[in-house]
Amino acid sequence: MRRVTILDDYQRVALSSADWSAVAERFELEVIDEHLGADALAERLAHSEVVVVMRERTAFPAELFPRLPELKLLVTTGMMNAVIDLGAAAAHGVTVSGARGGGNSVPELTLGMMIALTRHFAEEDASIRAGGWQHTIGPGLQGKTLGVLGLGRLGGPVADLARAFGMHVIAWDRSITRERAAQHGATLVHKRELFEESDLLTIHLPLTESSRGLVGARELAVMKPTAYLINTSRGPIVDESALLAALAERRIAGAALDVYETEPLPRDHPLRSAPNTLLLPHLGYVTTDQYAHFYADVVEDIVAWDDGSPVRLL
Repeated sequence: MRRVTILDDYQRVALSSADWSAVAERFELEVIDEHLGADALAERLAHSEVVVVMRERTAFPAELFPRLPELKLLVTTGMMNAVIDLGAAAAHGVTVSGARGGGNSVPELTLGMMIALTRHFAEEDASIRAGGWQHTIGPGLQGKTLGVLGLGRLGGPVADLARAFGMHVIAWDRSITRERAAQHGATLVHKRELFEESDLLTIHLPLTESSRGLVGARELAVMKPTAYLINTSRGPIVDESALLAALAERRIAGAALDVYETEPLPRDHPLRSAPNTLLLPHLGYVTTDQYAHFYADVVEDIVAWDDGSPVRLL
């Protein structure tokens, strides 16, 4: 029977997040809940006609497509995916479609991470479970300066939420005007000022050639020793080696990360033992609401493609 394979269903919720009956009538459904390396991936997908990927958890580079002779449709959640080689897909006759999300859960996660990091939620939770009581102290957000690196679809709402907490918001973005920044109550500043003046600095840029490594040793060096860095965007925007050095030498107060250069984060990665960090496993888009929207669209895309109807092409 023809096969649809759903990749990287870490929480084992793909099939319960949408009604797959229309797909199940036509295809065998296979769900993989672990992240696979290139060789294992090619082996497992050798007989799959349709593959569903969750955002950018699994890359589909050019060299993978020749190893997938049965693949005809690749569906990704989200309407863009930087780790799929679209040219190679087209060259091998593979249609690539996308699935729309619902809502915007990153801003609320960002503010939650700020509070959890500065008020040491993880440490205090571990302490109280071990029989302890108050042993840390951290700043409140009111009156602090939040620097927003990238004031677009995600950064703008973060600025709005931050103002509700009584924060002063500054921002740097190559494509945003002072008037557009003012709509979010933010003051547009130069890039160096953003790093120098922020008490907390949050990143909300897409990963491009110009943003890769944008936050490096030079930028971290001008941050306040009491400042915190939050990244819920893409790992490679921050130079991990420079960040590890800044944390080890206590040149910044801490970092909250939801994204990494390599995902899943390797078991022996030094960030796992870095001081003053809050580490989350790329949860920015991981909500029941978002998954319901994603997988409902995935089902529609598969059925439409199989019927010869238009699909949401990337």
